[in-house]
This record gives sequence, C-alpha cells and structure tokens, in this order.
Amino acid sequence: MSKSVWEPSDERVAASNMRRFMDLVRAEYAPQVTNWHGLHRWSIQHPDRFWPLVWAFCGVQASKTWSRVLEHPGRMPGAEWFPGARLNFAENLLRHCDSHPALVFRGENGSRIELSYSDLYIEVARVAAGLRALGVQPGDRVAAFLPNRPETVIAMLATTSIGAVWSSCSPDFGASGVLDRFSQIQPRVLFACDGYFYNGKWIDTLTRVREVVERLDSVERLVVVPYESAAPPLDGLRDAVTWQAFGKATINIEFEQLPFDHPLYIMYSSGTTGVPKCIVHGAGGTLLQHLKELVLHTDLKRSDRIFYFTTCGWMMWNWLVSSLAVGATVVLYDGSPTHPSAYGLWKMASDERVTIFGTSAKYLSAIEKAGAQPGKVQNLSALRTILSTGSPLAPESYDWVYRAVKPDVQLSSISGGTDIISCFALGNPLLPVNRGELQCLGLGMAVLIFDDAGRPVTGKKGEVSGATAIMPSSRRATR
Repeated sequence: MSKSVWEPSDERVAASNMRRFMDLVRAEYAPQVTNWHGLHRWSIQHPDRFWPLVWAFCGVQASKTWSRVLEHPGRMPGAEWFPGARLNFAENLLRHCDSHPALVFRGENGSRIELSYSDLYIEVARVAAGLRALGVQPGDRVAAFLPNRPETVIAMLATTSIGAVWSSCSPDFGASGVLDRFSQIQPRVLFACDGYFYNGKWIDTLTRVREVVERLDSVERLVVVPYESAAPPLDGLRDAVTWQAFGKATINIEFEQLPFDHPLYIMYSSGTTGVPKCIVHGAGGTLLQHLKELVLHTDLKRSDRIFYFTTCGWMMWNWLVSSLAVGATVVLYDGSPTHPSAYGLWKMASDERVTIFGTSAKYLSAIEKAGAQPGKVQNLSALRTILSTGSPLAPESYDWVYRAVKPDVQLSSISGGTDIISCFALGNPLLPVNRGELQCLGLGMAVLIFDDAGRPVTGKKGEVSGATAIMPSSRRATR
C-alpha cells in the first residue's frame, strides 16, 4: 500500500454528499454499511435499491415513474432499466432557472462570457424553437463542429429538449475525420463555427465546414456560430444562417417526455481499426451515471465552480456539462492550455475561483517538466479538488501537485471511457489519496482485472472488465 499524500479532514467528510448518502443507505436499507467498502459492496449486490436511491438523492425529474427497476437482468445486451419511466435530459439540466451563474466562458484570446441559469434557459428556448420550426423530431440527429463555447452547450440542450440526438466533433478535426463520423448518422442540422484561437493564432474553419456540408446531403440547415466576427461570411455555404438569426424568441421550452433509454448522445470509437464506430448513449443512464459521479464521487454542490479542460470531441465535455443538473457553475475554456504560458489555466482558475479543476495527466506532466509552480504564482485558495484522466497519473506527478500546486487538495486520478461515457474508477471525499493510486471504484460498478488466461487477478497488470451493475448507460451501434 502506498503512503497517503492527503487525508480528508473530519469536517470535509462530514459535509460531503457521499457521507450523507451512506447515512441514508444505513438508515433505510443496510445498517451494517459503516464504511466505504461496505457501501460499494452493497451498491453492487443490491442494484434494485441502489439506483433508485441515487435517483431520489440526486433529484432526477421525471413525468412518469417506472413500473419496476430492471427487466431481463440476465440479458447482455437486453436488460431494460426503469421501464415505464418518462423524462427529459435537458429538463434535468435546466431545472435551476434563476440568476445563479450557469456558464462562464474564457477564451484564449481574453474573451469572457457569463450566462445565468435564466439566461441559459432563454437561449435554449430560442434555439429549440428554431429546431422545431425545421421539423426536427425525437430521434433525429443534430451535429456540431464547434469549439468549447456556450453556444455548444445551448445547442445540445435545445436538441435534447426535443428528444433529438446530439453528436459533436472538435473544430481541430479535418473534414475527412468529421465526415467519417457524421456521414454515419445523417444529421438534419449542423452547428459550426467560423474558426477558433489556438496558441495565439486564429484558425479559420469555414473551408472545412463548406466541404463537410457539400458532402453531407442530409444537412437541411447549417448554423454558423461567430467566434471572432459578429457577422461571419456565409458565401458558398449551403442552407446557412448565422447563430443570431437562427431560432425564435420565446420563454417556453416544450420538454419531450421520453423513455429512460431514449437515445441522447452519439459518441465514436477512436478509429484506430477503421472508420470510427458509433456508440449510442441513452438519456436516463447517462444522467444517472453522471449525477452519481458528480454528486457523490466528486462531491459537487451548487456553490461549486467546476472546470475541465476538454474539447467537444471528448466524453469529458458531456460529463462536465451534466454539472448543470446540480446547479453548479460550469467553467468553459477554449484554446491552448499553455498560452501564453504554463500558468494560463491556473490564472483562469484563480480569476474564476474554480473549486474543482479537471485536466489530463499529460498536461500535469508537461507543466511539471516546464518548471511551473502554480500555487506560488496564482491564488488557488478556492481550489478543493483536482481531477486527472486520459492516461495514468505518474507517482511523480502526485509529488509535484502537492509541492507546487497546493498541499491541501484532493487529487483524484479517474478512469473511464467513451464506451460508457462515464468512469470505472473515481475520486472519493471519504478516502485518502495514495501516491500513484486511483482512490476507488465507482459505486454500482463491478470491475475486475483479468490476466491473459481470463482469470481475475489483484496486484498484477491485466485487462479491465467492468459492468455498470448493473447500469448500462450506453449501447453500441455499428454499421
């Protein structure tokens, strides 16, 4: 066992959502659950109790309850969760319609945009009205070739409010990479930008957008989001309108009430063995998994300001945006993480009083090698948790974080994947952080490591096999 490099204080444990959830489990179902390991074991052994309790604890909104928790539990695939339930993903993320900050955008070029929850609701209503005017219906696909800006979040929420299916690519993709993905799903509407900033340079994307639209016959409307100019040129762009001209001013959103497993997102495999394969994620499973991970494992509260360095082509964008369901402030950043210096993201975190800072192990290693000491240069007093994923976090990086960033911070290396749009292993506000180790497995996740002979092993390298215990949030669709 590695030596712990951080221990949660008694006050932090007592105030955590995980502690409150454990107390609820003990009071209502299992008085023998007195520690984390007992809670994890119970969550796997009793999925019929665990997942409804997550639903209630996180306040999932639904217009119709389920007839039973699970149908056909022995089928894989084929198990059906919460049959009979009707809900809307976007409605759950827009439940807080008030003046509290919902989105804060920071661009590499110095731009800043802030939207309250009421501002966000109104913008989503406008764009949703535009989609409905085009005849977009549940099950239709809407795609985005956009940077990590508020308009991307708005378009996603507008799409899912109708029950249409959302899919996005980052604007650093080439036209062929976008077409490899979007040609499989045949989107009716495409949201795209005129360009973006990266490493101090403006990168125009309209040439690639034009090629994509010309080769995607399914696209009936192209909506161009301006980044640098208020009026991006639309010459030669088929069926194009600007973001400002799209939609209709309204204060009402008609949230389609849909089955628990109604398609929500289409993600893609890496494409290392051919054309990227589509992976379809259901609305209810994605919502429950993300809320479990954000509320319980990340200890996200409404007072938090959560940031993750990600593009809209990585599943961590989808994960981050689900924080809106908690009512927290989501901080978006677009651009190079090291422009104009290794302190760029940390200055943003200081300016915006970020409490939960998410990034990749590669980024932490890179700025460590650059000799950066963010905690000595920026005011990170608000920072409570650092999340790292994308690859294993080296033991030396743990040492650097506690030496150069902040000595009293929960450093959680987390691990998941696009195929489940969530995590197998996560942070935990009840547990210490051990150098070079992930803190814990996710609640409800039965995860084993197998050797080459297919035998489960501990303390050795092997292949991960996991089951959302039984809560599948996605189903794979291949063509």
